[in-house]
Amino acid sequence: MSFFNKMLASVGIGSAKVDTKLESDKVMPGNEVRGIVEIQGGNTEQHISDIYLTLNTTYIKESDDKKVNVTGQIERYHITEAFTLTANERREIPFSFILPLDTPLSYGRTKVWLATGLDIKNAVDPTDKDYITVIPNELVNSVLHAVSNLGFRIREVECEQAPHRLRKRLPFIQEFEFVPTSGAFRGRLDELEIVFFPVSQNQTEILMQVDRKARGLGGFLSEALSMDESNLRLMIHQSDIPNLQQKLQSVIAQYS
Repeated sequence: MSFFNKMLASVGIGSAKVDTKLESDKVMPGNEVRGIVEIQGGNTEQHISDIYLTLNTTYIKESDDKKVNVTGQIERYHITEAFTLTANERREIPFSFILPLDTPLSYGRTKVWLATGLDIKNAVDPTDKDYITVIPNELVNSVLHAVSNLGFRIREVECEQAPHRLRKRLPFIQEFEFVPTSGAFRGRLDELEIVFFPVSQNQTEILMQVDRKARGLGGFLSEALSMDESNLRLMIHQSDIPNLQQKLQSVIAQYS
């Protein structure tokens, strides 16, 4: 390889390209993601130090009294050891990994994607971005359906920076915000917020914030002081699904 070609490769001209192809772009947390990484060599031989996948989303973070969108890494996966890619060589590298249980779901503004990168010494790092639709498992889906059947409509779903008391593995949480549009809670609640903390495929912890509707002067004062909000934790198991709607209705009613 001539010095001139080496220099071109180091600035990304005529260098390797990467493309990730997923077996399916719809995945449930806890299930396997499978695919292949296709690498197409450029005009010059290049040493690939590493191939990695990062699972990412964005979340809202407060910075200098402003809310900004930042990228949050959910997980990073190492795909292969170092190798040399010859000029114009084409390689396919299969991969698989389990989608973490705490991966946010593809609702509202939430987007999740895989970024594939090649670690090439002294070169521009070529990357590929592939979006994934993260769908709820049966248990979480049952909770969302039960809340809907109780007369609530999803108003907004966002990932936000987690307060320290709620921070677990990731620096953010996904918050589902509902408003009552029909049923027993219309006129009694302003909103209902739910955060899921999955324990396993068959069990999840739910954090609910019930925001009562202000009534009269006392209600106005309590709302101004955020005294109209009640926070509660609830553990839901697969066996709860047949009676889940009644269970949630009973719990919410206690705080409304």
